[in-house]
Amino acid sequence: MLDAIRSFFSDHLAEPGEADTAEDEEHRLQLATAALLIEVTRVERRHDPSEAAAAEAAVRHKFGLDPEETAALLRLAREEVERSVSYYEFTSLIHEHFDLPRKARIIEMMWRVAAADGKVDKHQEALVRKIADLLYLPHKVYIAAKLRGLEAEGIKPA
Repeated sequence: MLDAIRSFFSDHLAEPGEADTAEDEEHRLQLATAALLIEVTRVERRHDPSEAAAAEAAVRHKFGLDPEETAALLRLAREEVERSVSYYEFTSLIHEHFDLPRKARIIEMMWRVAAADGKVDKHQEALVRKIADLLYLPHKVYIAAKLRGLEAEGIKPA
């Protein structure tokens, strides 16, 4: 995994000679975040273009990437999701390095992706809840992130 990430970022984002441990760690965090967003689009087992577009927009905005860099990162994230046997490799990295507001922002982005098609599938809801638990997000913070994400996509929570 690390070789593919380093290659992606050295080809697309890193300045020559700037790849260091902190930068590598940030790249892994970006990939972990993108992988979780991709998983939201995959969990209901059908491709929805609006959800895919929402995941792409979230990654592009969160990391300030251009469209080509975004596509490459999402492609790499899809590959990692395909090879992964659990969410631990993604959530442990995020939990270790992100503070509570950044974790909440990821959960909000996941809700936005899930709601991009105008509804939230029960499998998507279960996934986002599971990821929030793996990130040790307090319930109050989780609910606030959920409400922000759903309302941003025009869904009024019940």
